[in-house]
Amino acid sequence: MTPDLDMLARHWLSELREELPAAIELRHRLHADPRLSGDECDTAAAVAQAIGIEFETVAGCGGWARIGPGEGDAVAVRGELDALPGTERTGASFAASEGAVHACGHDVHLAALTALARAAARVNLPAGLVLLLQPREEKYPSGAEDIARAGVLTAQGVRVVVGAHVHHDVPRGHVAAGAGPVNAASDELHITVRGTGGHGAYPHRAADPVAALAQIALGLPEMVRRTVSPMDPAVISVGSLHIGHGAANVLPSEGVLLATLRTMGREDRRLVQEAVRVLVESTARAYGVSGELTVVAGEPVLENDPDVVEASERWLTELGLGIAVPMRSLGSDDFSFYGEQAATLMSFVGVYERPGHGLPTLHDMEFLPPDDVVEDVARSMMAGYLGAVDVLAARRSAE
Repeated sequence: MTPDLDMLARHWLSELREELPAAIELRHRLHADPRLSGDECDTAAAVAQAIGIEFETVAGCGGWARIGPGEGDAVAVRGELDALPGTERTGASFAASEGAVHACGHDVHLAALTALARAAARVNLPAGLVLLLQPREEKYPSGAEDIARAGVLTAQGVRVVVGAHVHHDVPRGHVAAGAGPVNAASDELHITVRGTGGHGAYPHRAADPVAALAQIALGLPEMVRRTVSPMDPAVISVGSLHIGHGAANVLPSEGVLLATLRTMGREDRRLVQEAVRVLVESTARAYGVSGELTVVAGEPVLENDPDVVEASERWLTELGLGIAVPMRSLGSDDFSFYGEQAATLMSFVGVYERPGHGLPTLHDMEFLPPDDVVEDVARSMMAGYLGAVDVLAARRSAE
């Protein structure tokens, strides 16, 4: 932390507070008129217009722009554009009514990014600030993966990507980060079991997959227990099991199971996938049918850079926010794709004064962070930028 950066932080924070009323008004507009994944062009245009600079189009409806020095190292900050399908039940005066809802706080993130960017344009930044308006965080194909593959980070010299996400389990006025893995890798498991159908009165003349698929569903948790250390988080959750055509006396010929796999370790991810494959094929064979596993790869593990975490936490304190215990969950975020090209920092920003059971959580149709959280998210983004600048300067001096 240098005197120059300290002066910049005070100036930037002062300018940020001037932007908050307009940012909160923008939050209300975005919240009332949400767009689902893949259809966020209107949202991107509204945010770009509010920031007041020209954005380059990327990843379909996404966009990027750079503030500050046009060359050299840069720090990127992400805002997610998409909403979730559903019917809002918050009762807010600015509630959405068209079958989509910002129940994950993306409207808050975008408003915070807007305030941060407009304030940044009036200060002397020491490194480029790349603004990422990212589509499709909630649905494949991943918007973050598309932005990374488009080469934006590499072309702009982005060394650190910063994200901030509201969270129901973090106390209000506090931010949780934590070094290392903070969100899990997420994959979908599609299991198909095929056999020979028949009549319920003559099961010996059929090779129906019902028992095999049921045994596989029950065996998945046990398989995880036997594959992954109990000290390492990993879970498989079955979301859909479909077999048969609704008749009690008809033995089906095929059944399908859909599940999600969450792992915090890269090697665990590979080992569990292979163990599931063995379980499916062996169990099916034992029941006289065939089993097939298709893995639909999702997001990799999201890992926070330890140096950036430490530096940003110092700035969080300077900017008036508290430090919460590290937040780690088996939730996933495609922000992790940026980590394949740059250091990453994902911070979780508190929403409730006293988090606990009974309060609406992320993706709940009643989830509605207070407007004041816009400033907390913006300050968290600012702390991430300042911490990244500190780390980049230290690494340059050590070379």
